[in-house]
Amino acid sequence: MKRVVITGMAALTPIGNDWGTVAENLKKHQTGIQRMDGWDKYEGLNTRLAAPVDFSRPAHYTRKQVRGMGRVAMMAVYATELALIDAGLLNDACLKSGQMGVAYGSSSGSFDGLIDFTKMLLNHDKGSLNATSYIRMMGHTCPVNIGLHFGINGRIIPTSSACTSSSQGIGYAYETIKYGIQTLMIAGGSDELSASQAAVFDTLFATSVRNDEPEKTPRPFDKDRDGLVIGEGGSSFILEEREHALDRGAHIYAEIIGFGTNSDGLHITQPDSDSMQVAMKLAMQDAKLDAEAIGYISAHGTSTDRGDIAESYATLAIFGNRTPISSMKSYTGHTLGACGAIEAWAAINMMNENWFHPTANLDNADPQCADLDYIKDEVRPLDCRYVMSNNFAFGGINTSLIFKRV
Repeated sequence: MKRVVITGMAALTPIGNDWGTVAENLKKHQTGIQRMDGWDKYEGLNTRLAAPVDFSRPAHYTRKQVRGMGRVAMMAVYATELALIDAGLLNDACLKSGQMGVAYGSSSGSFDGLIDFTKMLLNHDKGSLNATSYIRMMGHTCPVNIGLHFGINGRIIPTSSACTSSSQGIGYAYETIKYGIQTLMIAGGSDELSASQAAVFDTLFATSVRNDEPEKTPRPFDKDRDGLVIGEGGSSFILEEREHALDRGAHIYAEIIGFGTNSDGLHITQPDSDSMQVAMKLAMQDAKLDAEAIGYISAHGTSTDRGDIAESYATLAIFGNRTPISSMKSYTGHTLGACGAIEAWAAINMMNENWFHPTANLDNADPQCADLDYIKDEVRPLDCRYVMSNNFAFGGINTSLIFKRV
């Protein structure tokens, strides 16, 4: 068994595109939630809230380079470029050596490509299509574009599993190195903002409608929460076999020591607390740790009624109320396929700096949620060696990752 470390990380988020900016906003309780006035045109859409990222095509990307990229893939590629720079590997021979692979996910491809095909079906005219329509729309557009842009010729693992897309990407990349199949992996996830993404949850009455109070929502685990807010973003990790990283003198952010994933097989949208527990236990078994060793938990914390309750009781069953927990979605909204990677990125950085952010807008914990050690109001100074990052998706797909400080 190989040991797996993280030697590069980057993220594009609604509260900043570098750790310094994101950390400052987390400490100031500054969220990225905005009212989307442009959504007023959608009849029947209840929410007007979202968390966009300040991102446009990088100036050094040529039109030829991006012709097969929608926004979701472009964020994935750029986040990966930043992570490769961070790892000192941007132009390294290992990218094209077969030693490096990609495990990367998104909920879907870009909507502009989907619109091209929709126009054809509605107008009975293929004229709306071009040679890149499908490439931009396809479910594996992110890992494929990453592979093409950087010349990666190792294993490609697309992970399109809604809210666990990027956490599965990290987990599968970890296992790929752990079992000696690849030496290095690019891992993570991306998702772009669209009113149609908000409509998915709007039809389930799961979106926040505090449309004139964007700074007061979402409110994970709070008794006055009224639903989630959709966000967007992208986050990439460079995973590396530990001896390879040490041999080249790489900076190591953390070691991945545990991954658990499962499905509950019960309901497409309703969360199941018991199977959430199983995913956490699988991660701890993989890490060979007891619950007492985990110093902080990054919650999925969507701010939905059933989701928060199920997650809180799953956490209580394993950890009791002694382990600090908070939700980054209170700042970024639900970034869907990007959330697992963004939240893991933040948790690792905070672990290395000995502080953890509170859940924004958590004023009064919901008595229907379990009695946990919710970090609220202020940053929590905390020196710990292990952190856990959990995510739970439609289809009953659950993930749990454990990172170790080095």
